[in-house]
Amino acid sequence: MNTSRIRCIAVLLCGLLLAPLGHTEPQQFAMVAKRVDHRFFILAGEGCAEAARAEGDTCLLLGSSGPAHFRLQNRELEQALERNLDGIALSVIHSQWLAEHALQRLGKTPLITFDSDLGPGDRHLRQGYVGLDNLAFGRQLGQLAQRFRPHGGRLCVLSATSLDTNLQERLRGLRQQLRGSEGGDAEDAGHLEGDNGWQELKRCPLYNADNQQSVLLQLTSLLNTSPVDIIVSLGSWPIHQPDEFRRQLAPLLAGLDARGARPSIVIATPEPDAAQLALLEDGLVQAYLSMESRDIGRQSYWMMKRLAQGIAVPEKVLVDSHVYLPQTLPHSITEQEQ
Repeated sequence: MNTSRIRCIAVLLCGLLLAPLGHTEPQQFAMVAKRVDHRFFILAGEGCAEAARAEGDTCLLLGSSGPAHFRLQNRELEQALERNLDGIALSVIHSQWLAEHALQRLGKTPLITFDSDLGPGDRHLRQGYVGLDNLAFGRQLGQLAQRFRPHGGRLCVLSATSLDTNLQERLRGLRQQLRGSEGGDAEDAGHLEGDNGWQELKRCPLYNADNQQSVLLQLTSLLNTSPVDIIVSLGSWPIHQPDEFRRQLAPLLAGLDARGARPSIVIATPEPDAAQLALLEDGLVQAYLSMESRDIGRQSYWMMKRLAQGIAVPEKVLVDSHVYLPQTLPHSITEQEQ
């Protein structure tokens, strides 16, 4: 072998030794949702899948269809843990239950949470969180309530269950904002009882078990029997199917409007679609507060990917929220409403 060829081979070997190490095999990640047929989780799953595909990986959206339940999610999580995935992102329904059941089998699978975190006592089980600052998001919902009722009023809050950590935090933030408090846990926990002019109806919060028909029946009963000034939904359950919301509530709201008794309605939602925006423009809903669902999916992929590569990740990655008002572009409430 001549000298020039030996020199060439040596250069090639040095190049291989100095090249950065990385995974040559595609990796597989998963987002375990509360339910896979909800617009937020569909969009988040698309964001994760798109980011993974660009890197030659895959990101699956796993979970059950229909109203969310922690026992169903526990089963889905157990099945996900048996798949030898390179990372799992979990949106938590019932932190304590999952920690005492499926998460006992976690092993070495990197786990992060998205959208809904584990409770404070269980957060040692996950390595990071991606999503909203749900306490701040609740305060933003409170700011919107104050926009429509500057001097307070009779309030009813809509939620899915009392178990979801993200919904608990949103409710606490909402009450903090309306009370004008800075965050004392004991002070923020209970109903508003005339604080700053705000009075929560005794029958509220109304829990709908993540079911649109349940929440529409609850709203129909509420509007027919109880004077209420503002309704704040901590999630998008009333408008899962916008046409159904319109069909069932539009006549009732029109009758209340004619008597000067129509409440303002504020709803937390993923990015609203055209039919949901039409509810806003037609005055059936007064405001949406949305989150960047696809970005939550993308950031979840990158956090799982880095953990799979042994790279340190931040404890939290937070995404922005946006306000939608009639005939306006979405904007940050912290910039426009404060």
